[in-house]
Amino acid sequence: MKSHSTWGVSKNPVKFRMPTAENLVPIRLDIEIDGQRFRDAFTWNPSDPDSEVVVFAKRTVRDLKLPPAFVTQIAQSIQSQLGDFRSYEGQDMYTGEKIIPIKVDLRVNHTLIKDQFLWDLNNFESDPEEFARTFCKDLGIDDPEVGPAIAFAIREQLYEIAIQNVSSARESRISKKGRRGFEHSLPSKAGGTGLDLMKLYGFRSSVIRKRKEWDVYEPIVDKLSKEEVGILEAKEERNA
Repeated sequence: MKSHSTWGVSKNPVKFRMPTAENLVPIRLDIEIDGQRFRDAFTWNPSDPDSEVVVFAKRTVRDLKLPPAFVTQIAQSIQSQLGDFRSYEGQDMYTGEKIIPIKVDLRVNHTLIKDQFLWDLNNFESDPEEFARTFCKDLGIDDPEVGPAIAFAIREQLYEIAIQNVSSARESRISKKGRRGFEHSLPSKAGGTGLDLMKLYGFRSSVIRKRKEWDVYEPIVDKLSKEEVGILEAKEERNA
């Protein structure tokens, strides 16, 4: 396993990939056919053969007892998103000394999670899934669907930033406001209090939560009642 210092902070580009230990692509599905809707979010290894996409689509439709028409739509949506990801492969990606803000604001079943922290984009050994598991353990979240949802939210944001950094030409088109938001210097020391995630999770998490920010950006985890979930679901449907 490569150490953190192997990648280091450098102005030299690397070839495009997810800036994490595992090169997994976030895939989001939202398909509606004849009034029946299927939504899902998961990660996919772009190195897997394309034939696995059809196998996955058929198994999903069978397991969830969806109409056969969903097979083609699920497969095409996954293949399209993988195609977008692969279109960047081989191109230069500049990371340099870059700390980016990550925001988590999601509801999973009866659990509402809100959090904000900084992530070292230059750490190619970071592991969003490991971070999410430890996060859930420390905050007493027992719903097994919450951890994967948090990891997915992190990967989606890392993917978006990676695309923005895919070339110096793309980088130059980012607004000055965006630069101020995303370009920070890596702190020489990540604070040390209560739940100091950088120290607690180690370099594979890539998380920085500074002491002065703890009171402002403390993680919020709420348990919702059935009535509250119903209201939120109705609102989400209207927005969709």
